[in-house]
Amino acid sequence: MRSLPLLAACIALLGCPIEEAPGPMDHEPIRFIAVGDTGEGNVAQYAVARVMADVCADQGCDFALLLGDNIYTTGVNALDDSQWDDKFERPYAELDLTFYAVLGNHDYGNLTTDPARADFQVAYSEVSDKWEMPHNFYEHRHSNVDFFALDTNSTLFPTSLEHQQTTQDAWLAERFPIQRRRPDHRWRIAYGHHPYLSNGRHGNAGAFDGFGSEITISGQPFKERFEERLCGNLDLYLCGHDHDRQWLEPTCEGTQFIVSGAGAKLRDFRGDQPMHWGDDQDEGFLWIEIDDDTLTLQFWDRYGEMNYEGGWTRER
Repeated sequence: MRSLPLLAACIALLGCPIEEAPGPMDHEPIRFIAVGDTGEGNVAQYAVARVMADVCADQGCDFALLLGDNIYTTGVNALDDSQWDDKFERPYAELDLTFYAVLGNHDYGNLTTDPARADFQVAYSEVSDKWEMPHNFYEHRHSNVDFFALDTNSTLFPTSLEHQQTTQDAWLAERFPIQRRRPDHRWRIAYGHHPYLSNGRHGNAGAFDGFGSEITISGQPFKERFEERLCGNLDLYLCGHDHDRQWLEPTCEGTQFIVSGAGAKLRDFRGDQPMHWGDDQDEGFLWIEIDDDTLTLQFWDRYGEMNYEGGWTRER
């Protein structure tokens, strides 16, 4: 890069053009899919996967986020479990993408919360060409976006998952200090299985429907941790758990909330919170493009119809 005196002399004496240095937001766009509650191996999962492949071929996809409940009904119990082929590899065979996955309650065995079943999903990263889950929580970066993959189960099952909860809490404290926002203009997106806000059957954090005595205070610890560390420190939180598609209108100190849990099956809405858009009638997925300060999102259904397009531009 030329020094300022040299550049001034060049302009004065030779009339050469000014070479502008790249601005802080000159980044390559990224495009990705977010879909959860996929692991059924049923007709609907295959139908959604075919549309995902078509949209990626047409519009581009750099990777996919898998939002938990990756293998129904009780996860896997081995690296060579046949469910890997039936419920992941074969449905997404046409998608040459990395799937960055997080754990759902069914991946832990549902009510049994067996950490060994989750460990098999972490270990599967070493044997699959497209599955990526280096830990039960982790981060990855693409262009000007930081992604934080959360294990939301650990705050709901603090007895059997105490170690996971403790280590993730320390990790979150390092990455998300109490003061809000970093001045580096990077997007920050977290994704996990359980919602903070939802009109689906499970409801909002702090009011989750209970499935046994070990879920403490109906999700209140999850709500408290989210509000302490993540509200206002994230641009967007993505999740599944409820089997529908929603972009909630309320925000949490500016953090947007999207549910994309209709990857293989459906449940009707129960709540009536305001939404930019929502659907509980068709399986489908979310496609996102981030281009510098602008995020564009599209909800697609299993029939290849784009049901909704929206987004927003961040203020610097």
